[in-house]
Amino acid sequence: MPSLTKALQTFDAVQSNLDKLGVLWNEISDLIPKGIAFVDSSENAYDDRCRTFTDIAKALPKIDGWSMPIDLYDLNAIGQMRLDAAELDEFSCKVAVEDAIYAQGKHIQDYRYRFSKKRRALVRAKLIETMEHVDNLILSLGKLYPTGFQPTDQSLNNPEWLDLASSVALINTLLGDSIKRPKGWSDLNRHLHFGLVCDLFDIIKHDWPAVKQGIEASLYGNDEALPVDVGDLGELVSSNPHGEVVSGLAWETLSPESFERLIFTLISRTPGYENPQWLTGTNAPDRGRDLSVSRVTQDQLGGTLRHRLIIQCKHWLSKSVSLPDLTAAKGQMTLWEPPRVDCHVIATSGRFTSDAVDYAEKHNQSDSGLRIELWANSHPENLLASRPAIIAEFQLRQSN
Repeated sequence: MPSLTKALQTFDAVQSNLDKLGVLWNEISDLIPKGIAFVDSSENAYDDRCRTFTDIAKALPKIDGWSMPIDLYDLNAIGQMRLDAAELDEFSCKVAVEDAIYAQGKHIQDYRYRFSKKRRALVRAKLIETMEHVDNLILSLGKLYPTGFQPTDQSLNNPEWLDLASSVALINTLLGDSIKRPKGWSDLNRHLHFGLVCDLFDIIKHDWPAVKQGIEASLYGNDEALPVDVGDLGELVSSNPHGEVVSGLAWETLSPESFERLIFTLISRTPGYENPQWLTGTNAPDRGRDLSVSRVTQDQLGGTLRHRLIIQCKHWLSKSVSLPDLTAAKGQMTLWEPPRVDCHVIATSGRFTSDAVDYAEKHNQSDSGLRIELWANSHPENLLASRPAIIAEFQLRQSN
């Protein structure tokens, strides 16, 4: 199995070749006559540029079995194509000829799109791991230099700060050219450069939350199509599919990380929930990442009410969430204050023990300001039943 460093080196080499092809194609397209012309190609650099282009294009590896076509025409062939189209004097024919002459530019764009998609998939897990590490470093630095720490112009040179700068540099490397630098990226790097306590405060409060949210939004291709093995939905219906429909979801197909992402997707796409965020996870017993979101309620008399929820995801299929698990998770809520946590949600792909359920019910009847909500597997299943697109996205539909 190749290392991630070796894989990135391969992608970097492909990126370099792809960039060279982009420059070469601009040169080649500039050398193509604008009208009908028959020329001695040896008198210009066109043929030489085309040969160089072909050599570099052949070095591009396939992507999922697809190779970039090489559609470069001899200049006199281009002149003949345009002459034939002019004699036919049909607009559609002239357009088709020009599309064919300049098709190579579209092929390069197509390869670049597929390349960027694959590179995002390559670095996704390492990016998530590194962002979790940054979360922990910021949490640790926040304890060393709490709000109000003086002097704010003190330089930071401790191991956590140096590790933070190194981790952000790693994120920059992983982002490469395939993921756009998010909002707040330049501010984050500027504050890391100056390295004062006041810069840390800005990173904690402004820079890192914006950067983190932007990267997470780019990590998963929301614009990427899901595979569909049917050419015509009408033919599918006409085939009269029948048989039992399984209502349960295939939770066993999910990893702990994908279960967390499922819950994050659910709250992100549900009206009435605002500002969903990933939180650090290394303090959790199962090393899961907590989620933060605001639940917005419209009250005709009281106006708009917002309650802050912390959601802990537990992808547990072999055991139920017990009372000790619940109390341990509840004790972590102080990690995320301030601002105040109004509701603690535990979402699991499994179930809760009866004593855990009893505890939550009694707690919610007390005068505690923190409410506890238990989302057993049946609750997400009910929520997802009206959201089949998410079921398809995570491939949760069971087969008979």
